[in-house]
Amino acid sequence: MEALLSPDFPFDPSVAISAPSAYWVGPRHLAGDDGRPYDAVADRLVDIGWTSLTVVRGRRELDERLEDHQVLRSTVLHISPDALRWAQWVLADEPFHLGGLPIAWQVSARSDTTNSLADWSAYFTPGVPGEAITEFLLALDQRSQPTTLYDGPELVLAAAAGHGWLRDADQPHAAAMHPTFTARLSFSEVPSLIQDADPSALATEAEEQGAMGWQAWAEPAMGAPFLWAASFSASVPHRLVAAFASSLSSTAPVLRRVLPESTRDQLMCTPAS
Repeated sequence: MEALLSPDFPFDPSVAISAPSAYWVGPRHLAGDDGRPYDAVADRLVDIGWTSLTVVRGRRELDERLEDHQVLRSTVLHISPDALRWAQWVLADEPFHLGGLPIAWQVSARSDTTNSLADWSAYFTPGVPGEAITEFLLALDQRSQPTTLYDGPELVLAAAAGHGWLRDADQPHAAAMHPTFTARLSFSEVPSLIQDADPSALATEAEEQGAMGWQAWAEPAMGAPFLWAASFSASVPHRLVAAFASSLSSTAPVLRRVLPESTRDQLMCTPAS
């Protein structure tokens, strides 16, 4: 659930009110997506020249009137100019869940256009700060080879640690967390249903360890429902995840008009002038 920053003065650009309509907010990982999980990302993809198309799938009876027709599924697909990378808005498409939350964005890449399947995929639920998803996509857009692994997982941890996040004492080379323990990055076994071309990502025997990839989530309080979750399949380049981690852990405030109800008391807000 999300709440307006000034509930007693609902935001309306057409009405002059004394209460601030927007605030600079931190920490970023608890600031939510401003109630704009699609627009915040899609607008940036348009800016960098990605093409968008909407795939609508539904069912219509022969004797059904057009006005009674109900769309069952709708997916918005954003494709890079070279067609090697794409982002799908899948929230309305009966997505699977991650950390108890539905998937909103699925980002994928392939090594060449003759391959119909993605080499890797990354998944983001609602609530992930749009700034972090955008930085991940910008880094992806700038790579000439979106599927090549150049760096190791240390790059991701260094990006978060550089902004004050703490390395896990038990897993210093595989996990980091915010000092308030409200968010975590972990290089660990990838959840089921995460798509990747690496054969090790396929189902394994119960006693075997599955593919390893980066997972991230925000938990406002111990045992509380996740605010958001993100999952990166085994073949996602660490440099791209590092771009996500750097933005997520940044101490720079973000502009918000809408805050998550569950973290409102944990945020520092300064009126935007």
